[in-house]
Amino acid sequence: MALCCAISNEVPEVPVVSPSSGAVFEKRIIEKYIIENGVDPISGKELKVEDLIEIKTPPIVKPKPPSATSIPATLKSMQDEWDALMLHTFTQRQQLQTARQASLLKIIVLSLELSHALYQHDAACRVIARLTKEVTAAREALATLKPQVAVVAPQPTHAVETGAAGAAGAGGGAAALGMSGEVVARLQERATALTQERKRRGRTVPEGLLPPDQIRAFLTLASHPGLHSASVPGILALDINPSDQSRLLTGGNDRNATVFNKDTEQVVAILKGHTKKVTRVIYHPDEDTVITASPDHTIRVWNVPTSQTSVILRSHDGPVTGLSLHPTGDYVLSTSTDQHWAFSDIRTGALLTKVSDSSGVSLTTAQFHPDGLIFGTGTENSQVKIWDLKEQSNVANFPGHVGPVTSISFSENGYYLATAAEDACVKLWDLRKLKNFKTIQLEEGYVIKELCFDQSGTYLAIAGSDVRVYLCRQWQELKVFNDHTASATGVRFGRNAQYLASTSMDRTLKLYGLE
Repeated sequence: MALCCAISNEVPEVPVVSPSSGAVFEKRIIEKYIIENGVDPISGKELKVEDLIEIKTPPIVKPKPPSATSIPATLKSMQDEWDALMLHTFTQRQQLQTARQASLLKIIVLSLELSHALYQHDAACRVIARLTKEVTAAREALATLKPQVAVVAPQPTHAVETGAAGAAGAGGGAAALGMSGEVVARLQERATALTQERKRRGRTVPEGLLPPDQIRAFLTLASHPGLHSASVPGILALDINPSDQSRLLTGGNDRNATVFNKDTEQVVAILKGHTKKVTRVIYHPDEDTVITASPDHTIRVWNVPTSQTSVILRSHDGPVTGLSLHPTGDYVLSTSTDQHWAFSDIRTGALLTKVSDSSGVSLTTAQFHPDGLIFGTGTENSQVKIWDLKEQSNVANFPGHVGPVTSISFSENGYYLATAAEDACVKLWDLRKLKNFKTIQLEEGYVIKELCFDQSGTYLAIAGSDVRVYLCRQWQELKVFNDHTASATGVRFGRNAQYLASTSMDRTLKLYGLE
């Protein structure tokens, strides 16, 4: 039933009811009436606009007028609706495109912010890692280099400088004086005594020499990272004092040589004087003297108690690559990239002889035979050459390597020679038969830096990608040490193989032995 206004008798658009009479009115009509009369038009009682009660009804849709039902009007109405629909659709598309562009822009901004944050995080992690590494290295150095009362303050001394450089104060090689009859006689006398001593020993194993089973049980006993500068990391050479097994000598990338006491864990002396890295070091067997060589073309003889250079040898015109002390303890053999080997007196600083290698290539390493009358050299073109010192002539050649020869080592037994080159193999030569009787092939890419027999000739150590010990004669691998984090550069046995020492580009000196 439709509601009708009591005044207009039409269906009201906004129906309200009067609480006074209960009649239904059109809101706008009754409000005008109340404003003018102030009473209910039906009951005549007082009525206010606020008293009216609005009736909630569904909105009324007005019927179309008869004129709108014609075909033209219907077509126009449909066209209007289509236009309105297209306009709405276009508006929606515009809004969607705008929303997509805004979202894409926001995603790009967020991606850039995320990328920037990730880069910042990565940089922060790298800085933290570097600082942590530096702090760790500093702590290790501080722990190693504790207050050292044993370090001797350098005393000013005068060094004997030989060669043209010593005379003129500039670079250049020295003039060889030649080997006198007295020098040759001394060399022969020492060789004869050593040969007789070796024959008396025969094949007897030295008393106190550790057996292979104990070598296999070796553990890392100590690691000392603070011997050389952390800013120029790397220890390049190693030797042990034959008369005092607690003292070790190292040469570093920092241009210094360091004497270290492993028992007290103190630096005894820091030897400063080379202008380039120290690549070869020798500890004199009978005196507190060390010998060092460097690419700065010089060989220096040092007095350890004063930490001063006593003699400077300028025997070469190029970097010194090999260094070996003669068994007399008075002479030193050296090789260089200048394609020469030199024999010098470490007492007077005199260059006794200097011989060119006929192959015309750089010499890379050198070592005396235990008797001292012959010695071996390695060349850049993979040759191993044996020389007669007295005759100053090449008496034998050992081909077979590929690449520059990196190290050679004579066994104390007098007839074994071990050689290594940049071909990942160690070759063993019999000097009696002048032939290669054994090749130890290491893994592909293995870099060999140094070889070393122990003093009895029972064991052979290899320093390179790691540190290895082999039992001679059987050539059986006894132990592999992987403690270094970089390539090992030097290795030495203590007396009777009681301990093993190695150095590395990771700036550490490591000691191995039984607990």
